[in-house]
Amino acid sequence: MAFTARSGSSPRTQTALAEINITPLVDVVLVLLLIFMISAPVLQSGVEVAIPKTRTVNALSEERMVVTINKDQNVFLQDKPININDLPTRLKATVTGDPARRVIYVRADEQVPFGAFASVMDAVKQAGITNISIVTRPVDK
Repeated sequence: MAFTARSGSSPRTQTALAEINITPLVDVVLVLLLIFMISAPVLQSGVEVAIPKTRTVNALSEERMVVTINKDQNVFLQDKPININDLPTRLKATVTGDPARRVIYVRADEQVPFGAFASVMDAVKQAGITNISIVTRPVDK
């Protein structure tokens, strides 16, 4: 951008200083990056469950619907608490249509009694889902 100054006998052209100082911008961006890096692991925390160990463990191929039972026998659907009586209707509404989506993972704490585990399995089967995988972790060697 140029402008003409009329002071004195001869007009002369001056240019305006149009540079942006990006140092404060870089500082702000780095601080925001640091905040997001610190807070991201906190946002991804799920239901704490001590998953039992087994010798044969298959790697999870893709993300599916997960039902979790913690050690206090509370039931969660995708990390949200749910009443076990409401589980079949919620699952029917969630996994309708495509038969490939009718797969569910069940995570249970190793201290959960078999009766509570069987009740959750029955609720899943009431929803019409027969392809149920139980989540375990590998035995440390």
